[in-house]
Amino acid sequence: MVISKLWAVIIAIVLVVSALFSYYYINQDDDVNDNDIDDDISDDDDDDDIGDDDQLELAHVFTVPDTGQLTYYDNDSEMLATQIGDDFHGQDALYSGYQMSYIDNGDGTITDKVTGLIWQKAPMENKLTWSEAKDQASDLDFAGHTDWRLPSIKELYSLIDFTGMTRMDAASSVPYINTQYFDFEYGDTSTERFIDAQYWSSTKYVGTTMNDDPTAFGVNFADGRIKGYPCESVVGPDGPFTKTAFVRYVRGNVDYGQNQFIDNGDDTISDNATGLMWMEMDSAQAMNWEDALDYAENLVYGGHDDWRLPNAKELQSIVDYTRAPDSLDVSMQGPAIDPIFQTTETESFFWSSTTHLDGPTSNYAVYLAFGQAAGWMQQPPNSGNYVLLNVHGAGAQRSDPKSGDPTEYPYGHGPQGDEIRIFNYVRCVRDI
Repeated sequence: MVISKLWAVIIAIVLVVSALFSYYYINQDDDVNDNDIDDDISDDDDDDDIGDDDQLELAHVFTVPDTGQLTYYDNDSEMLATQIGDDFHGQDALYSGYQMSYIDNGDGTITDKVTGLIWQKAPMENKLTWSEAKDQASDLDFAGHTDWRLPSIKELYSLIDFTGMTRMDAASSVPYINTQYFDFEYGDTSTERFIDAQYWSSTKYVGTTMNDDPTAFGVNFADGRIKGYPCESVVGPDGPFTKTAFVRYVRGNVDYGQNQFIDNGDDTISDNATGLMWMEMDSAQAMNWEDALDYAENLVYGGHDDWRLPNAKELQSIVDYTRAPDSLDVSMQGPAIDPIFQTTETESFFWSSTTHLDGPTSNYAVYLAFGQAAGWMQQPPNSGNYVLLNVHGAGAQRSDPKSGDPTEYPYGHGPQGDEIRIFNYVRCVRDI
């Protein structure tokens, strides 16, 4: 009897323990399954973000890509990399910046990983007038998207690559755009110059150029410049004509090119859109390129000593294309820069640290025209009577000899007689 009761107790204990273990493992399985479901949902969300071509981890909403220039130059030739204290120290090649980086999406589009912009790999088949370029953007259905737009001048200039060089013909030249990713062709020499590879932007000049011509900005990826071009019919030496140019549409990051300036109250201005800090004032004196580099490298200003001469793309990022000395809107007349900055001279050019390889030597460096980009033109044509005109507009990017005497260029340089100054102003930059 005692034994029977003992076995009954043992069996009861075993049943209770078994029930407890079953309850525990069932609930553990439920917990594990819940976690698995949560993990699966999280993974799916992550995949959606990664797969969306509009979603990129950008350093800044208006990240300025580097120029690509890696070679050091003195006033007229290549040189070895510089050290602190050397002549020409502080030029573009010294500072790496955000290196240009692209993805070929395999559908005729290229994603810029630095800017978040998505581009057509190939330009439109034919050159277009500015009016046609604007109109066709709204009708474009390409690579599964219909939100294409004609790029602003700041968007378009983000593609420029200053490893390019211009020589005497296309065969000996290198385009100012990465041809590993972007299709490019020079001008058709049967009807135009080989350097006629201008691309339209959507940015219209707020003044006029040449003979009061309505003007829009473009980038020439054959010779590495921003210029204003007539955007309506004009009368040329051979009669009326309407300018045509290449067109490459863009989509994504609609905030690119929009500055977010903050006055720091210490004579510096921060741009939270680009992550760059600028001198509120300029150098107050114009100087040649070597002196501009030296000025920037030795500057102590606003409590900082890590200033540099900006590269071409950094400097172009602060151009205000809603302003110009000759703006048709009188309230917007002045240098092409936000009035949060102070500028010594309205009609001013500013040096960049970037060498412009236009010609047989490296004796030119890039500047941005914050005043009117003037040139000496014969009026009437071939008359020998030279007149200084606003040929390319405030906000143009051209280049000057790095050294020399500007009086040796009484009628400028190039087909539009670009005014040569050599002594230009400086506005230094640093990373925030």
